[in-house]
Amino acid sequence: MRFVSFRLTSSVLATTALLLIATAPVQAQTRAETLRYVTGASVNTLDPNIPGSTRESFALSMSTYDRLVAFGRKQLDGKWVFDLDKITGELAESYEVSPDGLRITFRLRKDAKFQDGSPVTADDVKWSLDRCVTAPILGKAQLLTGSLTSADQFKVIDSLTIEVTLPKPDKLALPNLATVYPMIINSKIAKEHATADDPWATAWLKEHTAGSGAYVIESFKPGEQVIAKRNEAWNRGSPDKPAFFKRVIIQSVPEPATRANLVERGDADLVVDLQASDVQSLEAKGKLKVISTPQYNSITFVSMNNQIPPFDNVNVRRAIAFALPYDDMFKAALFGRGAPLFGASWPDGKPLNGIYPFQQPVKMDLDKAREYLKAAGLPEGFSTTFSFNVGQASTAEPMAALVKESLAKIGIKVDIQKLPDAQMSTQINEKKLPFFTEGIVAWLPSTDYFYRNFYTGNQRWNYSSINNPELAAIAQEARFEPDKAKYEEAGRKLNAMHADLMPQVMLWQPNQDAVMASSIEGYTYEFHRQIDYRDVSRK
Repeated sequence: MRFVSFRLTSSVLATTALLLIATAPVQAQTRAETLRYVTGASVNTLDPNIPGSTRESFALSMSTYDRLVAFGRKQLDGKWVFDLDKITGELAESYEVSPDGLRITFRLRKDAKFQDGSPVTADDVKWSLDRCVTAPILGKAQLLTGSLTSADQFKVIDSLTIEVTLPKPDKLALPNLATVYPMIINSKIAKEHATADDPWATAWLKEHTAGSGAYVIESFKPGEQVIAKRNEAWNRGSPDKPAFFKRVIIQSVPEPATRANLVERGDADLVVDLQASDVQSLEAKGKLKVISTPQYNSITFVSMNNQIPPFDNVNVRRAIAFALPYDDMFKAALFGRGAPLFGASWPDGKPLNGIYPFQQPVKMDLDKAREYLKAAGLPEGFSTTFSFNVGQASTAEPMAALVKESLAKIGIKVDIQKLPDAQMSTQINEKKLPFFTEGIVAWLPSTDYFYRNFYTGNQRWNYSSINNPELAAIAQEARFEPDKAKYEEAGRKLNAMHADLMPQVMLWQPNQDAVMASSIEGYTYEFHRQIDYRDVSRK
């Protein structure tokens, strides 16, 4: 029997009351026409380009703004996920890539209008893309990964046609335009709220919208709640229909158990950030729909700073890789809810393909781990720290305890450090942590993208601080390789190097467990790991 404290019950009732009050003024609107989404985080800005934006802010912007293009979707192990290789028009009625790959021409929909009724023009598109690569906002770094770096690359041909030019054919240019940041803004309205110190209206757009998307902001309480109403004129989801729900309520509910209670009671429709134990319990009861999708663009790993002794010794890193209790860690941290990245069999000792991430040919083998330690000149082991973010304690703490226990068996003494998010982030950025667990996510999960962004250069996301010129050269060359067979071969080389050098140990791809009312349909795992409110409906 599950006991709920008075404090928890009060929290549930208080949150439920907020949800009910939120829709009280709405006339002729049934419960079925409102989507109620609860999250442990919050929407903290209406412009996802603001540094510090939450994933919830990303998701909302996908529904309040349109982009030129959008990702399609595909089946992965029977679940719907976004498809990086299928780019469809959103504001663009069509697009054409030149034979040499240096020019992309977009033709806008003639019926596309902003939420104030004014038409979407190529001038609005140019202003928005200029802002993305020029202003000091998050989009600048993201679009750089697709060779989109200068306002000179965006040219208005006529009121409904815009041309994008590239210095080299870049396979990530088009997908970048489908990501969160290059949203198309009503430039006339934005300019009215720009200032000499803020020419891109960044301050105003943080708390206001000027888009053409499926939903219009009705009320915005940063960190607490957002209510969005349907834009009846929006028809980008289908030829003649707006989005399904008339209203979307996004509620911040910090306590995981409270979120679980709300969705179980029917006071919320959808949640994606419950603890694995709560998901398992709700799934067992069979009243709710649970869609568990391995986050195929996300990886959890154990990382070793390749520049700090003794982890600068490849044999030490190999010893760690064969000393980890993978199965026990997977069960303790995630209840087995995810896709393991360990225990692979490479019959000829070579990677099975050129896709990253890949299942590594490692498993717990303490004898082999001891052999590697001996080869490293450390047969008696050594002492080190193992760090994790306290915000990830529900999964990282049981995993860390098992790491400590297992490594002690080969003479490695581990002191576990629980670090606050800010301290963890600072020490990672300053390359001071020798041994820790973290996660990475790539919006555009291609092999070269992963290696270029997470295994090269003296930058934050190179968690292992690996500095291998050959690996960096292969990854950079692959970026612009149009031949699929050659690209695949480059990927195999990179994966083989990863397995040999073992800069860090990939553990798993955790599931995104979407728990929802049985009536909710259309859920798709998206690149930003949040809900696309335009996709879902109620049967």
